[in-house]
Amino acid sequence: MIPGYRLEGHALVSADECIAAADGAMPPELYCEADWRRFQAALDDSILVVVGRLSHAARPNVRGRRRMVVSSSASGIEQRADAWWWNPSAATLAEALAAAAPEGGRVGITGGRAVFDLFARLGFDAFDLARARRVRLPGGVPIFSGLGGAVDAAAVLKGSGLGRASTEILDAEADVVLDRWLRGA
Repeated sequence: MIPGYRLEGHALVSADECIAAADGAMPPELYCEADWRRFQAALDDSILVVVGRLSHAARPNVRGRRRMVVSSSASGIEQRADAWWWNPSAATLAEALAAAAPEGGRVGITGGRAVFDLFARLGFDAFDLARARRVRLPGGVPIFSGLGGAVDAAAVLKGSGLGRASTEILDAEADVVLDRWLRGA
């Protein structure tokens, strides 16, 4: 945890804990309007949104949010025309946050998998994990690397120091629920 910042992950997964189909794209059946509204509001309240390079390329920053792209192509921390770029092997998270959002505040971490894996190691302060329990994505992209057997997303979040604080039904008809994970819960 970095003083002055609150690191919050956000993801919607299928019943088999995938964030995307086998082709790497989010299929329409994984979309949930209630989750989308909640997610957008959380990002609107964030001082900075952290994404992976592929997510950045696939989803233009139409709302003009301050964005930091995690990529090995950056030479540390770079401010480019489209976003801040950060290479975690060349600069620390504290250095990247101090450059991109020196005023501190909430940081929304939206993935993909490599970004979620990175922050599972670095530490989240909170994670909103929505689950579409009727959707299965065989061969899809899991939210975290190494899932399977006894290792599920809950185990990764617990291993990152988080505890499940609450569960909320986002869409009863579509069977989409949100688990809120918090540090120290």
